[in-house]
Amino acid sequence: MKELTLRQVEVIRAVMMAGTIQGAANLLHVSAPGISRLVKHTEESLGVRLFERKAGLFVPAAEAHTIFEMVHQVYRQMENLNAAVSSLQKGEDFTLSFASAPSIAQFIAARVVRNVRQRFPDLFIDLNILKIEETLDYLLLERGEFVLMSSAIDNAALTNEPMAVGRLVAIVPDGHPLAAQDEISVHDLAQEPFVGVDPADPYGAILAQPFREAGIEPRYTMRGRFAQTVVSLVRHGLGVAVIDEFSVAEVYMPGITRRPLREKSEITAYIVKKQGRELSSFAEFTIDRFRRELHGATLRESWDPPRN
Repeated sequence: MKELTLRQVEVIRAVMMAGTIQGAANLLHVSAPGISRLVKHTEESLGVRLFERKAGLFVPAAEAHTIFEMVHQVYRQMENLNAAVSSLQKGEDFTLSFASAPSIAQFIAARVVRNVRQRFPDLFIDLNILKIEETLDYLLLERGEFVLMSSAIDNAALTNEPMAVGRLVAIVPDGHPLAAQDEISVHDLAQEPFVGVDPADPYGAILAQPFREAGIEPRYTMRGRFAQTVVSLVRHGLGVAVIDEFSVAEVYMPGITRRPLREKSEITAYIVKKQGRELSSFAEFTIDRFRRELHGATLRESWDPPRN
């Protein structure tokens, strides 16, 4: 004896609900002859009568009562399944946890989260801002699925995937004499009160690299722990700085002027993950959007127009 297929169940229910072949065809958006043939074939293959024909109507046969009860149950389960799929598509009942280095979080991460929210409106997002020394525990203890970092983390339990290569840029307060130049050299910056990050820090070491290669030492007048702090100090006229372009990847940044660094220097953004961990589809979508946003930031040919 053949078994019922989902298509046959769908047709049986439609005939039962509509009471006619034409009505079932309208419900399923197919032709009436096709419905009629499938009902006849189903009854013949099963060897049971499902419907009685009375005055043009299809009435469930008394002996098929149990079958129709099961058909209702199947459809209730399908409705539950479809509801679960719909919830998953919108991100309901799931928390996406990931983290970012401060240098990437302010502008790049915010734009990515906006994009993810548009795609998954009900997804709960837990975005953490981490220092590099906090990343290992965060990933190994699976507090989050991935971390965006401005330097790779050397640990066999983690994987580092390069996402984009950005540039280092010079930033000075609006109206500063160096703002009149099309590009700024580290030699110029070394003569000014300099705001930076401790060069013993991995991120600070990247920012200090062009000075080391030029054989000079910046004259630090103050240091900040994070990129946002450095940018804020420069904006308030407390010095000049070198920063990565992801940290200033906004169209308008009143208070600071961004200029290319004459000594070309680069910084790589990485996705850091726990070795062997399977990521959720939400995390994979988010990583793809990070890749696009980071790459888009590197395509900018200039930052601020000359200010008179």
